[in-house]
Amino acid sequence: MYEQMVTARRYEQRLQEEYLEGKQPAFDISAGPIPGELHLAAGHEAAAVGVCAHLDDEDTVTAPHRPHHVAIAKGVDLDRMTAEIFGRETGLCKGKGGHMHLFDPDVNFACSGIIAQGCPPAVGAAMAADKRNEDSVAVAYLGEGAVDQGAFLESLNLAAVRELPVVFVVEDNDWAISMPQDRITDVDTIAERADGFDMPGVRVDHDDAIAVYEAARDAVGRARNGNGPTLLDVQVHRRMGHFMGDAEGYRPDEDSERAQRLDAIERLADDLRDRGVDDAELQELRELAEDRVEDAIEWAKAQPEPDPADAHEDVFVDDPAAASGGDD
Repeated sequence: MYEQMVTARRYEQRLQEEYLEGKQPAFDISAGPIPGELHLAAGHEAAAVGVCAHLDDEDTVTAPHRPHHVAIAKGVDLDRMTAEIFGRETGLCKGKGGHMHLFDPDVNFACSGIIAQGCPPAVGAAMAADKRNEDSVAVAYLGEGAVDQGAFLESLNLAAVRELPVVFVVEDNDWAISMPQDRITDVDTIAERADGFDMPGVRVDHDDAIAVYEAARDAVGRARNGNGPTLLDVQVHRRMGHFMGDAEGYRPDEDSERAQRLDAIERLADDLRDRGVDDAELQELRELAEDRVEDAIEWAKAQPEPDPADAHEDVFVDDPAAASGGDD
């Protein structure tokens, strides 16, 4: 878990550097090697590794628009994911999806930029496993700003009624884009939402990877044993803006400083030291993670860009020539 957390943190830091290339001094969202928006998850790593440590390739995971740490923890191909983020032909979705729309069927991972969109597909995957008498589970990640969406609430209801093997993981970073949580929902913790659906609701009130691991062990085990869904509410801390280029003028300085101090990676490192892991071993893991990230970025940047004509492939409608009566 430590190696995955360090990999995810380094990955976000390097993507931030690559993304800002060519976008300064006046921020131009269309410039640089990674055009468009980019939402990074530095500070969320514990919620990803603590849950995904209990999963295998057959289990399904859906993530929101801040997905990279979850993808890494689930085992998504890092090279092809990076190529997708850079819009390259060898990316997971041929460079057409970008960083918010990753899909890796080899490990049953998907994500979306639509708020709470991953909840219904996760429930569908859980229903499929139930009908096939398989012991696979599904996990849907979302942010606390998504908990008032109909897709989330309806998914909780269906999962509870059918006692489906699904775990809903809310990453509570205190900010729904620029809105503090107490301005958007009337419960003290998101875990309380489970009460209305007769399912367990568990709050992990600090971003500790071991605490998340222990809570997820029970939730995933409950699902895998046919005992229905769980809502897992995990406190995390957003160390970067909602998106790259976010000036965060709405955020008090003390809140940003607090997020920098509360580092789940350092907490896990201290726990490992207490259990006899020395600094040399931790440094080796950090170096392996950094090398893996650098290799993925260099490989992705060397990949070819898609042919513009390929825009008419992998779509649900005919291309313009066919629509106008031209050649197929």
